[in-house]
Amino acid sequence: MRVLLIGSGGREHALAWKLTQSPLLGTLFIAPGNPGTAQCGTNVALDVTRHADVVAFCREEKIDLVVVGPEAPLVAGLIDDLVAVGIKAFGPSKAAAQLEGSKAFTKELCVEAHIPTARYARFTDCEAAKAYVRDHGAPIVIKADGLAAGKGVVVADTVQQAIDAVEDNLGQGVIGAEIVIEECMFGEEASFFALVDGTIAVALASAQDHKRVGDGDTGPNTGGMGAYSPAPVVTSAIEARVMAEIINPTVAAMAKRGTPFKGILFAGLMLTETGPKLIEYNTRFGDPECEVLMPRLKSDLLSLLLATVDGQLSDARLDWSDEAALTVVFAANGYPARPKTETVIGSLERASAMAGVTVFHAGTKRNEDGALVANGGRVLAVTAMAGRISDARDRAYKAIQSIDWPDGFYRSDIGFRALGSRK
Repeated sequence: MRVLLIGSGGREHALAWKLTQSPLLGTLFIAPGNPGTAQCGTNVALDVTRHADVVAFCREEKIDLVVVGPEAPLVAGLIDDLVAVGIKAFGPSKAAAQLEGSKAFTKELCVEAHIPTARYARFTDCEAAKAYVRDHGAPIVIKADGLAAGKGVVVADTVQQAIDAVEDNLGQGVIGAEIVIEECMFGEEASFFALVDGTIAVALASAQDHKRVGDGDTGPNTGGMGAYSPAPVVTSAIEARVMAEIINPTVAAMAKRGTPFKGILFAGLMLTETGPKLIEYNTRFGDPECEVLMPRLKSDLLSLLLATVDGQLSDARLDWSDEAALTVVFAANGYPARPKTETVIGSLERASAMAGVTVFHAGTKRNEDGALVANGGRVLAVTAMAGRISDARDRAYKAIQSIDWPDGFYRSDIGFRALGSRK
């Protein structure tokens, strides 16, 4: 098969790495890709926001399947434009991608399908939103309605923090903005993934990530500073409840609306005293969660993606490694506010040569001299596999400490929730 993978981050490197293990794969193109994906296939300089160019490339190269990694092309309707001309593509339609593209859309669907989630209200008026905050007090959660690269949520500990967040989103000069204000749920957060073919959902695996930039979950939210899988807190009983109370009702509601969901359904969960509740949906593999899911997946990824596109998940069989995977994100100094780019990274080969370790490129490029340099905020995802999460953690940190990059930093406590310690 000839496959085109859309994206350029750590998630796409992990997907490319896994796709190359499929006996079905003949040729893999990645648009635009990064130096890591270049080791798995051929990077192509496509502007994926120009859908006509993507379609033209697929026709010229006789692409059998397009796999869309990031959320923005999904919300922009790339899948629709490919399918309209007979090109198979993995991912939800523009209408179905609203599950990620609009917090308000998802909240309304939760009410309609009786899916457990936080109480909420929607606002486009700044003064009305601030009045709601004053009436309900803190802690309270402020969410930008649209895509925000994982950074559009403020968990406000005080009323003033909440009002500041409201003004940031709805203040003077912000046109067409909308926010969702939610009650603050308490419990442990976890991520859960399922493949959905429009009518059938098949459970994949659980993970937990670390959103805050600093140790001990301090500092601003990021796209994710590390993750591990499986999440011990997501027991088989919790998984069954998530499928029965959250995933399956969502799939049924989307099909009933005439906008069936196909692709990856990524549920952000709060495990409360009364059971799992939905925080939000993403409609693609998470990043950095994908970097721990792909090493654990023993089944053929390409076959699973095809079965999803063709509506044949009823016959799908998934096989997972019993080992745990943990990834530590190596980020550029200054991230998330002002990451320092163009700094040279060395000794990746030393880290990659360690047993059980894979280094995924998330924000790298080659400079004019051919050296590997930082090209973003989250730059590398150093992933390790082992029988226990603690051993995977030790391997990952040993590997990351062998990389020569003085202009980067990482959290030292990835996995602390599973291990009961911040050290």
